[in-house]
Amino acid sequence: MTSAGEKQHYALALTKSLFSHLPGSFCIGLLYDIGCQLEQSCRKWGFLQPFLPHISFAISVFHAFGHHSIKALIPSLHVSGVCVQSTTCV
Repeated sequence: MTSAGEKQHYALALTKSLFSHLPGSFCIGLLYDIGCQLEQSCRKWGFLQPFLPHISFAISVFHAFGHHSIKALIPSLHVSGVCVQSTTCV
């Protein structure tokens, strides 16, 4: 988590800090370039566990193109209203 590369600890720290300033019932949409990896890390290692029910993860359209197909995205990743191709919105 602290080696060169994705550096997810920054996103985790910022998200935890954000939730410390929000009411307990507040929900957020978290758009992050590597949101697919961040969500997977949170679920696998228990990061942000108390906040996960209040977070809808999304990724940028540029990252989605890197997956070559929406089917390659993590099935639980919430991308409602985000265009993943120039002609297709989900």
